[in-house]
Formats: sequence, C-alpha cells, structure tokens
Amino acid sequence: MPPTRPLPPSRLLLERMLLIRAYEEKIIAFHEAGPFPHVCTSVGQEAAAAGVVSALGPQDQILTNHRSAGHLLARGADPGRMLAEVMGRITGYCKGKSGTLHISARELGVILTSTIVGGELSLATGAALSREMLGGDGIVACFFGDGAACEGIFHESLNLASVWNLPVLYVCENNQWQAFVHRKETMLGDHIAPRAAAYGIEAVTVDGNDVEAVFEAATAAVAKVRSTRRPFLLEATTYRQRGHMEPHDQSYVDPAEIAAWRAKDPIDRQKARLLDRGDLTPDDLAGMEARARTALDDAAAFASASPFPDPAELTTDVYA
Repeated sequence: MPPTRPLPPSRLLLERMLLIRAYEEKIIAFHEAGPFPHVCTSVGQEAAAAGVVSALGPQDQILTNHRSAGHLLARGADPGRMLAEVMGRITGYCKGKSGTLHISARELGVILTSTIVGGELSLATGAALSREMLGGDGIVACFFGDGAACEGIFHESLNLASVWNLPVLYVCENNQWQAFVHRKETMLGDHIAPRAAAYGIEAVTVDGNDVEAVFEAATAAVAKVRSTRRPFLLEATTYRQRGHMEPHDQSYVDPAEIAAWRAKDPIDRQKARLLDRGDLTPDDLAGMEARARTALDDAAAFASASPFPDPAELTTDVYA
C-alpha cells in the first residue's frame, strides 16, 4: 500500500496531472513512431484522476477501467513499470501479461483494471463487502464512465451496495463519449448523478476539469463513505480529448466541440490559476514540466530495455 500522505497542495495536484499527461504523450509518441499495442488514453481527464485518487487513504482500494493510467500514476505507480507492462515486458506490474487493459498493482491497492465496460462495477460490491468483513475503515473507489452507466450492471451494483450498506465511492468520469458514440445518443439528460437517488445514494456532480474542485468534492465524499459505511456517487464532468484508442482519429467528432473542450483543458487551467495566485512562477512551472518529461524518458528507456517474459512464464500467475 502507498504510504500515508498529507493532503496534497495545489502544486502537487498539478505535478500529478503533468506526470499523467507526459505518460499519455509518450504512449502517443510510441504509436506515431511505429507499431505499438493499442492503448486507451485519458488526455483531458487528468483532473478527475488526480483529484479523486489524491483524496484516498493508503487503506483504500481502487477498481478502474480501460483508461486507468491516470488513476495508477496518481496512486504512485512507477511509470517505467507501467510502460513495461504495456510493452509486454517482464518488469511490468503483471510481468507483461495484462497490458494496459487489465493492469493491477496490489501494493498500491489497485485491485484491477477491467476492459469490459462496467466490469469493475460488478466487482466493487464484492471488494467492499470484503472490506467490511475484514474490518477497518478502508473504502473502495470504483471508476467508470458514462458508457458503463448505461449498462445494467451499474444499476445492479448501486442497488446492492445500498441494500447491503457497502463503503463504495462510485466515481463516474463523464467524458461525453462512449467509444465512437456521443452520450447524447444513448442517454437522456446530461448527468449520471441524479440516478443515484433511486437507490437511496447521495450524489454530487463536479467540474471534472477543475482539479481543486474535484479534490475538494472527493475529500468530502471519501470522508462521508468512511464514516457512514454507505455508498456515494461522485460524477466528474470532463472530456476525452483523443480517440477511443490510440491511434484512432476523431473524424466522427465535431472539430468545434473538441476545440471548446481543449480550451477548458484541466492542466492549462491549473497552471493559469497557480500563476495568477502567485503560487507558482514561470521557472517553477518549467521545472515541473521538465521533471515530468525526464521521468517518462527514463521510464521509456527502462521499459524498452526490459526483457520479454520467458516462455516458462506462460502458465504462472493464472487460475485454473
């Protein structure tokens, strides 16, 4: 489990977002250079990941989805081991067997990444029940998108968590797109949070591109779940700035829509805020950005130099 951390200041939230963006940009660069495994990036959603994960405690567990890099990096994952996993190398978190779509990191409390839409929702209740049976004040944070909220398992999971009084923080990253389909084609209304009321679950919607607002809302939500042992739904309204997977284009998206959301980029917003408040100087910012790039250059070198698993590893770490 990660060590106990003090509440992160605004600069630390920015640092975490910069690291996440640098990781995603490295993935994009690998794709542009030549053949590379498919990866679902989360460019534009960094505030939701950094804000929520930074509010969790070391005793808490995470279940996430196919856009998991931000959640893992915000939790303290090593970007070198993450890239190694994507590249199928033995030094990855799962010895190169999971790729990006199924990565887990037990030492960080990240139980799993599910590429099945809504798959993590089906396991959140079981993980939370385990938390209750084992005792302690740990909770489970379950990340999912607006697409998963249109699956039946969303309703089943919330219903069971409410009936059984399970400590689950449901985090909907409403990024407006469900693979290649806009959410307006699959759901009425703009938000997921109102659905929670039908199950007796409290919910809040927050600007998912404002990392400080996300962190504040998540801190309050985590405290409520921890004290009441009841589920809570936090919806972060954000936007996926790139295609469903790399290297898909976005020819199906209105360019004006992309431009409007890029103008609300969460990293640019936090940079401007800290500079305007005097909490950050241009030199400070340049140093932070350089450290993030260097960390990913080092991570890429480590992953690229790592060996592939021995064929004898084929049947290890699997269940029969």
